[in-house]
Amino acid sequence: MPQAATVAEPTTGTSGSDFAPLLRSAREQGLLERRTGWYALGIAANLLAVAAVVAGLVLIGDSWWALPLALPLTVLWARTAFVGHDAGHAQITGNRKVSLAISLVHSNLLLGMNQAWWNDKHVRHHANPNHIDKDPDVGVGALVWTQKQAEQREGFARWLTRNQARLFFPMLLLEGIALKIYGFQYLRRQPARERVLEGSLLVAHFVGYFAFLLTVMSPGKAAVFALVHHAFFGLHLGMAFAPNHKGMEMPDPDGERWGHLRRQVVTSRNVRGGILTDWFLGGLNYQIEHHLFPSMARPNLRLVQPLVRAHCKAVGVSYAETGLIDSYRQALTHMHEVGAPLRTDRASDGTGDRPEQNAAV
Repeated sequence: MPQAATVAEPTTGTSGSDFAPLLRSAREQGLLERRTGWYALGIAANLLAVAAVVAGLVLIGDSWWALPLALPLTVLWARTAFVGHDAGHAQITGNRKVSLAISLVHSNLLLGMNQAWWNDKHVRHHANPNHIDKDPDVGVGALVWTQKQAEQREGFARWLTRNQARLFFPMLLLEGIALKIYGFQYLRRQPARERVLEGSLLVAHFVGYFAFLLTVMSPGKAAVFALVHHAFFGLHLGMAFAPNHKGMEMPDPDGERWGHLRRQVVTSRNVRGGILTDWFLGGLNYQIEHHLFPSMARPNLRLVQPLVRAHCKAVGVSYAETGLIDSYRQALTHMHEVGAPLRTDRASDGTGDRPEQNAAV
């Protein structure tokens, strides 16, 4: 049976003396204890809310008035994704089998996302955030994150990189579908037993989702609903993950290896806000704390934040925190600057836009 992939808090490292006092303080205050009851209530409330939206779709039936329900279903799917994320980090329970079961139900069955693919990618990200050679989140894909990567782009990819900042949010509309595709592709890399289990759940989600929509509405309306729903879902997840690391420091692959505290803190950005921000971003607005203590229960992240902020100040490590809108501005500005050399090259050969059209985001 597959095992849930988790990232544990390190207790030693090249700069263990910097992190050890913080880890000790968090443990002494009980902030590393899990909040299983909190999660149980949250999961139950989310599932009941999803059931209410499903009931609403049944009651409305074959009508375009069902389309607005794609928005609340999107928001609830994002809560479901956050539960899968937390289960993968062992934040909900220390029992690996229970964590895996929660992750399989919430990711594979309810969302059609392969939890094994996500955890493999996410564990590598946590181990080396923003490391160009080791973090898959800053590898070359549809978007690129360094000017060196940008210089190697050709053809349509080169045009995409020139305009990636302005295209970022529109491209997120495709992410909900892309996540399903990546999950199915990853099945080929999994052992046979895992492939059967996780693949069966992915197929069950796909069949169940479209069978339900085609039962309550016409094929045309079902297709539009599914497209709108997945577009908003990808946008919502992108809005939750985009502020966390884009535009933050990137370690030099050939330079000194940073210790755990610096590696996790200076590459991450927190987003200020209250209860609504915590809920909308699934606790990922405490990105620094989450990276320092990846198995810490979500409601404890805001409680450990004062300790982390004070400790970073004491040891001279920069602690980045900003508002939600400004976090997007910083991320988009970074993406715009990455593509700047390509816009300069295009302008120099007379094929580019006018300078005023290439103003920073």
